[in-house]
Amino acid sequence: MKMFFNLFTGMGFAFSGFKLISQPGIRRFVIIPLSINISLFAVAAYLLITRFAQWLESFLPDFPDWLGWLESAIYWLLWPLFSLMIIVLIFYIFTFVANLIAAPFNSLLAEKTEAFLTGQPLDSGPSFPLWKNIIKSIATETGKLFYLLRWFILLLLISFIPLVNLVAPALWVIFGAWMLSIEYLDYPMGNHGQNYKQIKNQPMNDKSRSMGFGFGVFILTSIPLLNFLAMPASVAGATALWLEQEKQTSG
Repeated sequence: MKMFFNLFTGMGFAFSGFKLISQPGIRRFVIIPLSINISLFAVAAYLLITRFAQWLESFLPDFPDWLGWLESAIYWLLWPLFSLMIIVLIFYIFTFVANLIAAPFNSLLAEKTEAFLTGQPLDSGPSFPLWKNIIKSIATETGKLFYLLRWFILLLLISFIPLVNLVAPALWVIFGAWMLSIEYLDYPMGNHGQNYKQIKNQPMNDKSRSMGFGFGVFILTSIPLLNFLAMPASVAGATALWLEQEKQTSG
């Protein structure tokens, strides 16, 4: 029961990010991440609208004419599975690219959000030139990509195994939520010298809250127009969630 409560609590942090990014001391740090997100998600939406049917057909097997009845049955059985897989894949690719480009600005947004919530400036140690922060951010994002790629390959294989692939849609959603929680919690954690790998070592209560946060972000990125604000709101929400987890751990 507590795990389900933590899941919903984590989702709440994702939506609370909208209130945070509207605060006067934070708004100006949202402009660049927002611009990047709007541009890339507009491209993702265009590709889904214009190429979705073509990509879906490429996943479905071809049958001879005399097995047309079987093709129709398989089409309606597998259509939801491959549709979900394509949507998750496209939106994660564009989320990754958007976060890769915006990583230095997202770290700054997380820093300002933390300062707003705690009332204290972040002691982040010595400052580095922007180009060094960009290189560091690219290295971190690439590391996250390889960490998540192995699970993506496993899920892709499961998606093509008869009967087993019936649970694949649920697994894709869970996978998407977990990778989104890792993606955004890494910003406040990175500001304190931690990284995404330490999320795996969280207590179960914190993991369930992190997963709930990922589900919230997944919902935000799936709603047209609202998904343009999803990245900066998720960075702010992740910062609030991480601060809460740290307070409970230290308490």
